[in-house]
Amino acid sequence: MRHAISVLLENEVGALTRMTGMFSSRGYNIESLNVAPTDDPLVSRVTLVISGSDAAIAQLNTQLAKLVDVVNIHDMTLGEHFERELAILKLKLGKGGVAKALALAKKHGAEVLDEAPDSYTMQLTGRIGEIDAFIEDAADVGAISAVARSGSVAVSKGEVTLSSFDRHHLLSG
Repeated sequence: MRHAISVLLENEVGALTRMTGMFSSRGYNIESLNVAPTDDPLVSRVTLVISGSDAAIAQLNTQLAKLVDVVNIHDMTLGEHFERELAILKLKLGKGGVAKALALAKKHGAEVLDEAPDSYTMQLTGRIGEIDAFIEDAADVGAISAVARSGSVAVSKGEVTLSSFDRHHLLSG
């Protein structure tokens, strides 16, 4: 099963390497990794996506929570959450491609960042499936010359936050 895991991680040299190394040393590939600062300059929020059985991921989460640099952890798949990704896509257009590119942007709700007669750059924020469909449809409009995807970011629905997660869920598996 696919798991989106959010981690609050101390901004220390080597902290991210130690965290990601734990997954690779246990034979898990990180499918998506996003790291950004939080409102606290001493802490970053890491969102990573991995696949594995629920039991195996629960054990990994328990081990992850024991790392000294990990402030808190929340496996978003344990509850309702919002998960989004940003994609920036550049298309090389042929004759008549501008109209098709505009139709593509309108169909998917993408924003046009740069428009030239032979090249269009668009961005879309959405669910992973929406991003995948946008890229698939774009291939029918023109030659895809660049795709940059942010990787997943996620936050739980309701009152649960990473700082309150341990009060709502046990980290043992």
